[in-house]
Amino acid sequence: MALALRRPSEAAAPALGRLARLPVFLDLDGRRAVVVGGSPGAAWKAELLAASGAAVTVVDAAPSAEMTALAARGAAAGSITLATRVWTLDDFAEAAIVVADVEDTGEATAVRAAVRSAGAIFNAVDRPAQSDVEFGAIVNRSPVVVGISTAGAAPILAQAVRRRIETLLPPSLARWAEAAARLRATIHARLLPAARRAVFERLADLAFREPAADVAEAEARLAAIVDDGAAEPARAGSVTLVGAGPGDAELLTLKAVRAMQAADVILFDDLVSDEVLELARREAKRMLVGKRGGRASCRQEDINALMVALARQGKRVVRLKSGDPMIFGRGGEEIEELERAGIPVSVVPGVTAALAAAARLGVSLTHRDAARSVRFVTGHARDGRLPEDLDWTGLADPRTTLMVYMGGRTAACLARRLIAAGLSADTPCVAVTSVSTSAETRWIGTLGELGADGARRSDDGPVLIGIGAVFAAFLRSARSQGEAAPEVDSHCRAGGGRRL
Repeated sequence: MALALRRPSEAAAPALGRLARLPVFLDLDGRRAVVVGGSPGAAWKAELLAASGAAVTVVDAAPSAEMTALAARGAAAGSITLATRVWTLDDFAEAAIVVADVEDTGEATAVRAAVRSAGAIFNAVDRPAQSDVEFGAIVNRSPVVVGISTAGAAPILAQAVRRRIETLLPPSLARWAEAAARLRATIHARLLPAARRAVFERLADLAFREPAADVAEAEARLAAIVDDGAAEPARAGSVTLVGAGPGDAELLTLKAVRAMQAADVILFDDLVSDEVLELARREAKRMLVGKRGGRASCRQEDINALMVALARQGKRVVRLKSGDPMIFGRGGEEIEELERAGIPVSVVPGVTAALAAAARLGVSLTHRDAARSVRFVTGHARDGRLPEDLDWTGLADPRTTLMVYMGGRTAACLARRLIAAGLSADTPCVAVTSVSTSAETRWIGTLGELGADGARRSDDGPVLIGIGAVFAAFLRSARSQGEAAPEVDSHCRAGGGRRL
């Protein structure tokens, strides 16, 4: 029976999840800010506001020594003026933001009412219920500024996140960002949008890879990149085949994430998880081009033509493929088609399902006490049946670990052919469905049990079958656990295998 075909279809970007707080960056340069209270904590808030360029007035009848010293010393930017008196309504006139560090709840409420009547933003220190905004932890690589909030749930956690981010952002990032700010008008005046983006992407790479001694050096190097961009003709599009891994977004490579973040269009398979797509550039157009055995699928010819057409429009196309693009992903065919069309193409490898399954099971596929080699084979041909041209004698080698992709429907036939070729029916086997995802299931048994009709796997997800002596310890452990708390899956009863 002919399979139904479907056309590549555009998919909506994933909906933004709920935000406990909206991160907003407030421009205070040259604007008034007021701090009510003179405690050491209030001094930190005053310095923070002044560092943002604000003209800060601190009002307190008896300021702390820290506040007095700060007013005398000043801040990195802006100004700090100390008024040693009780606050009045006039203090809040034309203020952009007011911070109150007061101990009495009644006074905090009074300040809040006065501030709101003046139309300013209000923050009460350690009183989130009375505040319009909250101060989070900050990573300062100005003009790159990272704000971190836990919505008051765990301030210590916010500080831990800040420390982690601090280690990831090189200090010279600030110099590169300042250089970009100085040249931004020039870049927009001289370059077309595609060339501008290319310049900023090169800037991003340099900012993380190469330190700049000062802003002048960063500006000179960025200016040279702009000159190169102005001299080059409009860049043609390109295609990058990216391995999305088996489903767990944490198994993506850094290079894969960078490619997804730089894409104009993402063509993705059915098996690519939502968690992986969430890491893609939000502005990128997403198009589903899935192909699934036994289900309605896009024709490979249509996918090839779409990649070529989009690249010829100057788009940066990411072909996002489950697992690794070069392992049963028809990546070779797509590369050949793109090269014939003169489209630049590159490949970013991904974690293939066999390696993810081995990691999940804690099994070495080439344990030297059990296997001399490992083989990856497909479990079905174009017609959906077990391929007839497999090297059954070689596959039945008891010192080989066999990893069979897409073997769910042909598992029983596969087992019988291997046994007929000389592989023992007692050889340990595992079958893992949707490896590394929340839907993952495992079946464990012997080759003989796999060959029984009742051991065929369901169609709930992609099935990977592992066969070989390397799974012996895993089988023994599963048998032991099963005897203590048997849970025999309905698909396995006839053969005696167990679902874990």
